[in-house]
Amino acid sequence: MTFEQYVSTYGPALLRLARLLTGDQHRAEDLVQDVLARAWSRWRRIARSNQPDMYVRRMLINANTSWWRRRPNREISTASFADRPQRGDVGSETVARDEMWRLIQELPGRQRAVVALRYYEDFDDSTIAQILGCSSATVRTHAMRALNTLRERYRTLATATR
Repeated sequence: MTFEQYVSTYGPALLRLARLLTGDQHRAEDLVQDVLARAWSRWRRIARSNQPDMYVRRMLINANTSWWRRRPNREISTASFADRPQRGDVGSETVARDEMWRLIQELPGRQRAVVALRYYEDFDDSTIAQILGCSSATVRTHAMRALNTLRERYRTLATATR
């Protein structure tokens, strides 16, 4: 598979994963562009591997983690939202989805990656373990902790809006 074929086939999925990891469309596009630029220079070696897609996805996750480790890239999130849905509000489903996105963005990086790969990319535990470089049991642990945290925070958010 040539690099061009890979990008045309897997590019949208990489962008979707980056969007889930970063929570920002523009940051996701920059992240994917940086990763693909690095992958292009090593493409012969990557293409010879059994699963080049897993390798590039791992590069994407590592690049996102590295970006967050740089000090000037820390963003300050707020706990309050400007608009709250009212009963019968047409956009209440959209607002609820946006609130869930914000809760997902507050998860630690590994847990956020597991949630994105499992529930949005629909990968199984062994594939996620390959991408993240850990065991399947670790993937299940991260997923369990992430879901418990999301449930708790969503309940807290739901009771606060009532």
